[in-house]
Amino acid sequence: MNTENFSLSEHIVSSSYIQQGSQARRTHESLIRLLIEKGKCPEDGWEESTIELFLHELAIMDSNNFLGNCGVGEREGRVASNLVAQRHYRFMHGIGRSGDVAAIQPKAAGSSLMNKLTNSIVLDILRVAGVRTLSSCFVVPMATGMSLTLCFLALRPRRPKAKFIIWPRIDQKSCFKSMITAGFEPIVIENLLEGDELRTDLQTVEAKIQELGADNILCVHSTTSCFAPRVPDRLEELAKICSKYDIPHIVNNAYGVQSSKCMHLIQQGARVGRIDAFVQSLDKNFMVPVGGAIIAGFDDVFIKEISKSYPGRASASPSMDILITLLSLGVNGYKKLLKERKEMYTYLSNEMKRLSEAYGERLLETSHNPISLAMSLKRFHQYGDESVTQLGSMLFTRLVSGARVVPLGSKQTVNGYTFQGFMSHSNDYPCPYLNAASAVGMKKQDVDLFIKKLDKCLKSLRKERGNLRSENGTKTLEKSEDAGVCELSGSVHDESHQQHSEYLRPGLSLPP
Repeated sequence: MNTENFSLSEHIVSSSYIQQGSQARRTHESLIRLLIEKGKCPEDGWEESTIELFLHELAIMDSNNFLGNCGVGEREGRVASNLVAQRHYRFMHGIGRSGDVAAIQPKAAGSSLMNKLTNSIVLDILRVAGVRTLSSCFVVPMATGMSLTLCFLALRPRRPKAKFIIWPRIDQKSCFKSMITAGFEPIVIENLLEGDELRTDLQTVEAKIQELGADNILCVHSTTSCFAPRVPDRLEELAKICSKYDIPHIVNNAYGVQSSKCMHLIQQGARVGRIDAFVQSLDKNFMVPVGGAIIAGFDDVFIKEISKSYPGRASASPSMDILITLLSLGVNGYKKLLKERKEMYTYLSNEMKRLSEAYGERLLETSHNPISLAMSLKRFHQYGDESVTQLGSMLFTRLVSGARVVPLGSKQTVNGYTFQGFMSHSNDYPCPYLNAASAVGMKKQDVDLFIKKLDKCLKSLRKERGNLRSENGTKTLEKSEDAGVCELSGSVHDESHQQHSEYLRPGLSLPP
């Protein structure tokens, strides 16, 4: 209610009570005023009542919520189900216009204001997370892969001769497909094995640029967050190479916002060389539903070009999800999550190291990877290739999600390109291994339960395989509760597991 309505209410209810209610309302409004005035994430998270009040105030500014509105167009924010309307807080017009996803929508002042504020708050959070000289960003209603595609397409008018993208190999399908979908040819740069780590081959990157010609290269497409033993690319060195040859540099920072190390690499790369844009997932970094990403960069003009390349209006759901989340957490709440994630990484690392040694294995030394860990499965490989892949099935059936078991010699063809040793980021990584990651939101009880289940699986597998080996002197796989689910060919013997066959083929990750 406004001041006049509060005054009128004093004729109905005691003025002292009304004034107390008015003061409570002003407290909410003060928080909202500061948000609009500063455009930054609040230090402390808001109560749900404040967030809902704010969203309601914005929603009634959209034309579909005007009292007496008469819509005669084909897109008027009409919604058949009230449940759908409630789910979206009655924001029905989406964001942007046909020519620019960041443009103001005349029918939806509230939605437009929400979108502008969301982008401003996200910019603030990315700076807090470590990229302090960042100048521009926007939330796009697509996951990381398609968002990378949008960046590549935005570069096309700037580099009309270019048809290649230099890509240090990372075995993850969406980032590879993002280049194919954009119509470019990936030049796959194999990684160098340094100790246990797979690192960027800078010499080959530069040699390929010289061989193909800088004008024929759209960009270098590098990666920060990745599965161990692959570690983040050498961003500073790549940024210098891109600057030297005047080649754009796009960084896949899918789940790197939660890592101060990944964000520092981006900041340093932009400081010493060239980084044109970097892309990160909303769900992986901020615990919201899948479907959104942030495209960010250091050149306002280029980031605006990317936003203008998005055709049509866009869903406001990802923007609203991240806005609600960041208002709930506040800067301090998000910092706390980042701190807890780091602590869980250390705890998970110690527990996996202890467990691996108990089975004659070891935790691979991948100190340059701040999120993902890998434990060797060399001894289990001695029982037969199927023993390694069976472990993945055993974990999956015991409700362990996110862990990946990577065998030796797996091969996969993606969009006509065949990768040897697929999912190991290398043609011939020396040992099979198991991945686990310490991601934002992980709790100590998650680590403890994972270690407990992994221990039971390893113990059961060792006993079963040891018995089979001693009895038969072969590596024959007999049917059992956990056996027969997958072979190196990827076939599925047990019909009860048919629905999981896509996840159980060697080299494919278990569903997150």
